[in-house]
Amino acid sequence: MSSKIQLITDLSPALLARVEDAGLNASAPSQQRWMDGWLVRLSPGKAKRARCVNAVAPGVRPLPDKLAACATLYREAGLPWLFRITPFSQPADLDGQLAARGFLSEDDTRVMVCTDLPAAIAEAAASPPPAVDMSWREIDPADYAPIVGAWRGTPAEGVQAHVERLRTCPVAYRAWIGCDATGELLAGGQTAAEDGLVGLYDIFTAPAARGQGLATALCGALLAAACERGAEVAYLQVDADNRAARRIYERLGFADAYAYHYRLAP
Repeated sequence: MSSKIQLITDLSPALLARVEDAGLNASAPSQQRWMDGWLVRLSPGKAKRARCVNAVAPGVRPLPDKLAACATLYREAGLPWLFRITPFSQPADLDGQLAARGFLSEDDTRVMVCTDLPAAIAEAAASPPPAVDMSWREIDPADYAPIVGAWRGTPAEGVQAHVERLRTCPVAYRAWIGCDATGELLAGGQTAAEDGLVGLYDIFTAPAARGQGLATALCGALLAAACERGAEVAYLQVDADNRAARRIYERLGFADAYAYHYRLAP
């Protein structure tokens, strides 16, 4: 493995590999296939991690042959052709080889990890309460997709793809929403749990309700529910330049574990 994996020196490469596997499992769409070491995903949804190539093993076919085959798959699916590049990508020089072919780099993303869930939950509980009176309730994950899709302005096709992915995902999701005293939806999020790990997904606060402590309270509630079911380590994926979200996660004890980005075909 590349030394770039160990961006947090006290986390083992084995744990980071488990986090990467959990993230792949939690984002698995039904429209995916295995091609000589590459996990080729072809979901029409908005989430790039569900419509990209993950090069998780070196394979045996020559790189030009595999690239030609992928180009055909994405052209036939009517999707932009993306690679997700992580410290685990194989071959190790794949990023450079794609760059030399004109693939553009975009969406610098951080995978953040928290190994002390009780401390994170305590920090959330000790934070100032939300500025509005909130109540949290669990809903069916498939019912959350249209809610977060409306907040994000996701087209109908993308919302439907999200619903399908949640219904067919091999990992169990749980979803919560937060409402004020009038019943207005103000925040929501999901978790995906696997083998002692819990991922936070689709954490979102309605634009008009931001800066009022809702995200911190929501994350605390999600982590507490996951901890009750045996979760020991939490992870999430966030844009590197999303400083507002990163400050919340850092305050709860999350820290950068490794980075990934996408390569977009010319």
